Amino acid sequence: MFSPEGPTLSELAVQALSSVEHGYDLLAPKFDHTPFRTPRSVLDAVAEQLAPLGPYDDGLDLCCGTGAGLDVLAPLCRRSVTGVDFSAGMLDVARRRARPAGPRVSWVRADARALPFAGAFDLVVSFGAFGHFLPRELPGLFAQVYAALRPGGRFAFPVVAPPRPAEPAYWMLLGFDAVMRVRNTLWRPPFVMYYRAVGLADMRRELERAGFRVELYALPAFGRRRDGSPRVRTVVARRPA
Repeated sequence: MFSPEGPTLSELAVQALSSVEHGYDLLAPKFDHTPFRTPRSVLDAVAEQLAPLGPYDDGLDLCCGTGAGLDVLAPLCRRSVTGVDFSAGMLDVARRRARPAGPRVSWVRADARALPFAGAFDLVVSFGAFGHFLPRELPGLFAQVYAALRPGGRFAFPVVAPPRPAEPAYWMLLGFDAVMRVRNTLWRPPFVMYYRAVGLADMRRELERAGFRVELYALPAFGRRRDGSPRVRTVVARRPA
């Protein structure tokens, strides 16, 4: 799963026994060499889908980590792009990444559940972050994103179809989540990282309750499952104008 440049098993164990914030501070220098980083193919496909829905002046990468989502925003946004994360270590790595000329880039350390923005963005994206939020936290999170967007602005993120029980990946993810739940029962502080926390239907319902109008777009590059449903979708939630 990991390249030679990635974290060792002992390093992952130390990170998993930390808080989410401190764990990602520790992981940050090697994060881009783990499977936790969103693949470039997904980033490019989402950017291609969002381009015709613009234009956008200002964009935000929510829970930006080391800044991979900025590669989606930079070609789309004409004025500025911002990355927000609560891990200082991840933001330090993001700041050091070389970036081509383009819109103004800034980095903000903040909790996504208490964003320091109001009506500041036309586009918010997020990649791989929702496993770090409990289902009961989604209404507050989506309300924060809604408030950060300008009228007519969009909140977009990819969602991978969950594996079925006949697939080995289903049992692997189920086992991972079970281990995390036992860990969080026995150890403090908790490390919130679940792969099966919130389904697409529940997520869509909470977005609509927050005031968004939600559309789903299949990502054709990733094909379809046997029942014809897309393997990967982009959720695009629009704040009404």
